[in-house]
Amino acid sequence: MTIERILLLQNVGQFENVSSGAQVPLTPFSAIYAENGRGKTTLSAIFKSLASGDPSLIQNRKRLKAQHEPHVIVQLSGATAIFKGGAWSSTESEIHVFDDAFVAENVCSGIEIETSHRQNLHELILGAQGVSLSKALQAQVERVEQHNKDLRVKQDAIPAAARGSFSVDAFCGLNPNEDIDKEIAEAERRLAAAKAASAVHQRSAFRTLTLPGFDLGRIRDVLARSLPDLEAAAAALVRDHLRKLGRGGEGWVADGMPRIEAASAGLDHQACPFCAQDLAGSTLIPHYQAYFSDLYSQLKSDIRTLGQGIAAAHGGEVIAGFERSVRDASETRDFWKAFTPIPDIHIDTAAVVNPGAKWVSEPVE
Repeated sequence: MTIERILLLQNVGQFENVSSGAQVPLTPFSAIYAENGRGKTTLSAIFKSLASGDPSLIQNRKRLKAQHEPHVIVQLSGATAIFKGGAWSSTESEIHVFDDAFVAENVCSGIEIETSHRQNLHELILGAQGVSLSKALQAQVERVEQHNKDLRVKQDAIPAAARGSFSVDAFCGLNPNEDIDKEIAEAERRLAAAKAASAVHQRSAFRTLTLPGFDLGRIRDVLARSLPDLEAAAAALVRDHLRKLGRGGEGWVADGMPRIEAASAGLDHQACPFCAQDLAGSTLIPHYQAYFSDLYSQLKSDIRTLGQGIAAAHGGEVIAGFERSVRDASETRDFWKAFTPIPDIHIDTAAVVNPGAKWVSEPVE
């Protein structure tokens, strides 16, 4: 089947509305020539669209500002092919267009002939079977080329400075460093320290946290002292009686014991300083004398002095200073942890300064 006439070219390329081709018959060997920009390429696109049925080859050449869509009518031997509404009424697959696009795709383009051009030339020469085999080969070649391209991309992703004297293969063959995260963290700390050199030089180191100590030997000695003349049963009897006297009863009795001697002056017996009765029959007086002896008074004084000394050494500004020292240590740790591994500081100052024990200046009754 041959092309006999071009009956109509409307709204496509350079052709606004051309029907004069109906008067020009085409022979099997017809030459169409004109200067550049006169529509030769548009005719090639029309014939290629007629062969393939691809409407975009014509639609893409629609005239600017044209109110109507492209319309083409081609007279073939035995049929008429009409392009209208974006489609051909019929196509003719036997039409072959050997234009510059065909040459670029199948032979070569430009002045340099590459391997791909030779392969395309083979496709042109060997026919359908050769084209099929060549396409299969080309697919494999493209896979190899893509693989090599991927390798180059990965190779370029490794900085030359990181590889040093190693080749890419040797670098990739290095054994993994299990401690790399730690080493990176250490390098980052060193870098941070270098950047903050001025602040590091000015920052003080940790100060020792101190609290005044306890004289445990003296505490044990005082607490271990006892009254050898005061039996446990007698002490319990005195304490039970003192409780009956109510608040201040112990002080009242302790103040009255030295007055027995004055109340008994000139008598052949001990007399009660309150009622002057004979105390010879009292079962409590001997126990009182042991309970409120000089040893007992000295022991109370020593315990009071010890408690007051501990309170003075471990209270007030000493405790406040210790708490400030802990806060300073935490702030110092927050600064230095960016440059060196350092454990957290967890000190319960409340538990340290007030552990629950209570020192008093009086013995516990």
